Parts: sequence; C-alpha cells; structure tokens
Amino acid sequence: AYLTRAGGHWIAGERMRDGSADATAALARQGRYQRVRDNLRVKEVRVGEGEAARRFVVCLNPAEAARDKKARDEIIARLEGELERLEAARAKARGTRGAQRAAEAHSRAECALRDHPSLGRYLRQLRSGRLVIDWAKVAAEERLDGKYLLSSSDPDLSAEDIALGYLNLLEAERGFRDLKQTLELRPVFHRLEQRIRAHVILCWLALLLIRVAERQAGQTWRRIAAELGRLHLVTLCGPAGRVTQTTALTDAQRAIYAATAIEPPPRLTALEPA
Repeated sequence: AYLTRAGGHWIAGERMRDGSADATAALARQGRYQRVRDNLRVKEVRVGEGEAARRFVVCLNPAEAARDKKARDEIIARLEGELERLEAARAKARGTRGAQRAAEAHSRAECALRDHPSLGRYLRQLRSGRLVIDWAKVAAEERLDGKYLLSSSDPDLSAEDIALGYLNLLEAERGFRDLKQTLELRPVFHRLEQRIRAHVILCWLALLLIRVAERQAGQTWRRIAAELGRLHLVTLCGPAGRVTQTTALTDAQRAIYAATAIEPPPRLTALEPA
C-alpha cells in the first residue's frame, strides 16, 4: 500500500504452503507455461474480480523439480525402511517377558520419527497410534516440485519481466551474502528506516560490482569467485625467520585481474628474519 500510494509498484515472493486461499487458487489454476530460459517457465494467473483481483506468476524450474523429486523419493524410501523396522520390533516384542518395556521404547521411537523435521512431514498417525505414510501429503508436495510463486501490483509488466525481476533480487541478495562472507560480517537485523535504506544500497552496490566484473572479465560471477577463491595468503616459518606470501597466480587468475584493471596482490607481503 505504501509503494502503490505514490504510483509505485512491487514484486513479491509468496508462501506456497501457508494455506493462503489466493496462493492455493493460483497454484491450482490450469494453463500453459511460457518458456523464458532453459531453467525457467512462467505462467500468469489472476485471482479474484475487480479491485480485489490479484496478479500471480507461477514459476517452474525443471531442474529444481527433478532435484525435489529425487530428495523426496529418498525420504520416502527411508521412511518405508523405518516403518518396517518399527513393525518388526513390535512383532518381536509381543509375548516376551519384557513386552511392556519394549512397548515403551517402541512408542518413544515412533514419537521421535513423527517429530523428525524432514521425515515427519510425510507421516500420518492413525487412531491406533500407528504411523503410516501420508500419500496425500506426498502428492500435494509433488505438485509443488520446482515451483515458486510471485505476485505483483504492476499491470504493465509481463510475466517474464516479473520473474526475471525477482531473480535479479535474488542475485542482489546473493552478491551481498558473498561480500558479507568475505568481510566476515555478523548478521544484522535492521528496524530503522535509514538502516534499511543503507542495506538496500549495499545490496545494489554488491550487484553492481558483480555486473561490472562479469562484463569486464567475460565470465560469470560464480566462475570469477571460484577462481579467485583459490588464491591464498600463507605464512611460512623456519630457522631463517617468517615470510608471508600469496600463492602463485594461475593464468586464469592473471587474466581476471588484467581484464578488470585491478592490481593483483604482491607475491611477498611480509618478511621477518630470525
């Protein structure tokens, strides 16, 4: 409301599993996906009528969908093994002298499995107290594989622009995280407006630096960061003293420094004779 009051607009990521009626309706709406990139498909959905209408964009990443399915299949296979093990332990404990103690231990094992952060989400407890796989939950999760949901107030932006705009936001935040990790900054949670503005500017500057480096070097930021991350400062000690030096530059590292017009670090930074 604050942004639109002055004629501005917004793009926002929506939670898909919070039970929101609008999000559920947007995800359930049928329609064809438009291919934006090799790893991105988009589908526009409008929910509601009149002034209450909302504009959603359902995004699908096929590669991410395959990873989600593989991870879930591994969890289901593990769950089936755990439930079989619990059933075998229950059958073995029947009629034995320590049946009561075995039943208590088995109940604790069931509770631990039910409360497991990743396994428990696919379990359902029967009235008898026994645990079974919730196949309805599995099917519901399968429909969300590789998807994320966006909404926007801008009626003129295409679904493709909305999706790519949100990806730019993710890249800006990723760039800021890269800089924070390099500088080893502690997490900070901002509440004051001027600090929030400063945080946004830092995210923008981080993305700007990444874009400049990519254009000058002709490589992706991931490749640049991985290559330069192999350059280290080491300290060698011996009877003659202590020396601090950087590892020798590779051809790829030397090319990145030359393309970005940045002076590489000196080979020798400190020398302390004994």
